[in-house]
Amino acid sequence: MTTKTQVAIIGAGPAGLTLSLLLNRSGIDCIVLENRSRAYVEARVRAGLLEQNTVDLYNELGVADRLNKEGLLHHGVYLSFNGQRKRIPFNELTGGRTITIYGQQEVVKDLIKANIERGTPIQFEAAATCIEGSDTKHPKVHYQQDGEQHILECDFVAGCDGYHGIGRKSLPTNSYNEFVKEYPFSWLGILAHAAPSTDELIYAYHERGFALHSLRSPKVSRLYLQVDNADKVENWTDDQIWDELQVRLSNGNGFQLNRGEIFEKAITPMRSFMIDNMQFGRLFLAGDAAHIVPPTGGKGLNLAVADVKWMAAALEDWYRTGKEQLLQSYSSNCLRRIWRAQDFSNFMTYLFHKQAAQGSFEYHLQKSRFDYIGQSNAQATTIAENYVGLKEI
Repeated sequence: MTTKTQVAIIGAGPAGLTLSLLLNRSGIDCIVLENRSRAYVEARVRAGLLEQNTVDLYNELGVADRLNKEGLLHHGVYLSFNGQRKRIPFNELTGGRTITIYGQQEVVKDLIKANIERGTPIQFEAAATCIEGSDTKHPKVHYQQDGEQHILECDFVAGCDGYHGIGRKSLPTNSYNEFVKEYPFSWLGILAHAAPSTDELIYAYHERGFALHSLRSPKVSRLYLQVDNADKVENWTDDQIWDELQVRLSNGNGFQLNRGEIFEKAITPMRSFMIDNMQFGRLFLAGDAAHIVPPTGGKGLNLAVADVKWMAAALEDWYRTGKEQLLQSYSSNCLRRIWRAQDFSNFMTYLFHKQAAQGSFEYHLQKSRFDYIGQSNAQATTIAENYVGLKEI
């Protein structure tokens, strides 16, 4: 079976679903192909931190009603080094810009609902197997669904299908350079039915390793511990996790961690990955298909949304004027923000993770960087600006 559309979007994550809404607003037809079921993608727990730019866009698109009602608005963040805690006031340092805590799975639910209501077809359990003719004016996406082979003919293909998807694999290997950094530690992350122990996130360096106190709702906490790359979830009982979090997050002023039932725990490697060209012919990549950042900076979902804003603008301009200038500059426009996010994520990762023995040269450098945040309003502002998301870049 062969179907035609203007833009074929592979992947129903935040990148693909946001792109389809942007195109729909401009009257450009598209079809979204997703290899998983709707139930799976709506339950998949990923990021939970939305920058100001992302929240603003979802308000513009009219899909932020539940986000504005249920999302947790944060005006600052706590940074801690061996119990010495400082607060970075986002709104004071950035002219009122903030972050919102709202789980990625909730974002996806909202975007799927909006797409369906606005008439954008989403084909679930439709696995893209081949992108043909991306260097021609009429590429095709071959996919399987319900045991049958299908072809989607289009003008453009948007590869929003993640690191393991077919999008990047369809780029000629000589069309880009690849950058990879593997960090020597991982995160043991948990979700727990426990009321958050603080009103804002806490990033903590401790001589036993990094810890992060985050949250997903007034009743659900999201917390992380730095562990060795070879560590396994089975090595940690629930009580051991809570005890270790209490030690690493303590500030010496009686801080007590709220405990509760842990209903999810997993170990995630820390890595940076990106390519320096996100397009070939009529194929364009966005989100994790082109770049991954360590979660320390909270940039993954937000970079994906920033990518598709550029992609949608380029496609809108081409359909309106026939000019290819914005299409040709898509990669360079996206990469400015991606490199900035890579640097900020790397900075936050190295600032708060234990890398060397207490009292070593490296330790004293880390401590000096942390101390400078409290001494320099400019340094605190730099962190705040990057954390909430730069307005323009």
